[in-house]
Amino acid sequence: MDDTSEHKPKKQICTGLLAHVDAGKTTLSEGMLFLSGSIRTLGRVDSQNTFLDMYEPERARGITIFSKQAVCSWKNVDISLLDTPGHVDFSAEMERTLQVLDYAVLIIGITDGVQGHTQTLWRLLKQYHIPVFLFINKTDRLQQDELEQIHKPALLAQLHAQLDGSCVDFSGSDEEAFYDALAMCSEEAMEQFLEHDCVQTDRIQNMILRREVFPCYFGSALRLTGVEEFLDGFARYTKEPQYPQQFAAKVFKIARDEKETV
Repeated sequence: MDDTSEHKPKKQICTGLLAHVDAGKTTLSEGMLFLSGSIRTLGRVDSQNTFLDMYEPERARGITIFSKQAVCSWKNVDISLLDTPGHVDFSAEMERTLQVLDYAVLIIGITDGVQGHTQTLWRLLKQYHIPVFLFINKTDRLQQDELEQIHKPALLAQLHAQLDGSCVDFSGSDEEAFYDALAMCSEEAMEQFLEHDCVQTDRIQNMILRREVFPCYFGSALRLTGVEEFLDGFARYTKEPQYPQQFAAKVFKIARDEKETV
């Protein structure tokens, strides 16, 4: 019997959220946990009550200092979610997290664009061969026509110029333009597009896994705009990693005193 959405085994994906400071990384993690039902109350950084920024120095400063883990489920995927520091002073804490990620989510503010630290993160993700989804945040600061006609095209052009030409808008409504953009990222995708006028989901999954394409979603984490669409895309286009049977790892447990100061 074919698997239905109710009977498909769930994928297990470990993903980390990365960004330059104040891009909205912790706010996105809060939205993902809230929409998935992992938390019942939606916290805010400026209210000092977010779920993952649990230490007093983090809440007082409004920044993430230590990497934290949470778990949420969305449709057919169980996500181990790692929220990493965005401030450059705590980059070592962030880089340690990269070694365990299956996928990364890079958050970029729509009006801030690609920052210097964003490019540093991109180079590290390339170095560790980590597939990347991008969430372009804070679109609520713009009028809809201004977003669609000015800021979205300009931001995509900046991503192509400063990160990679294979950053593709996955949140648009123009299906033909979407497949056309995917076809430009790989010869196999081009052949499939020319033959079938589309690119199949498993092909897109493999392209993302091989870092041939980088899905971009636009929204506002604070307003929960576009977050559900991003979760839908993440569930659809990720693939669970296949590990060899002979698998071993070292696990370290690090406890921090709640009274610790930084």
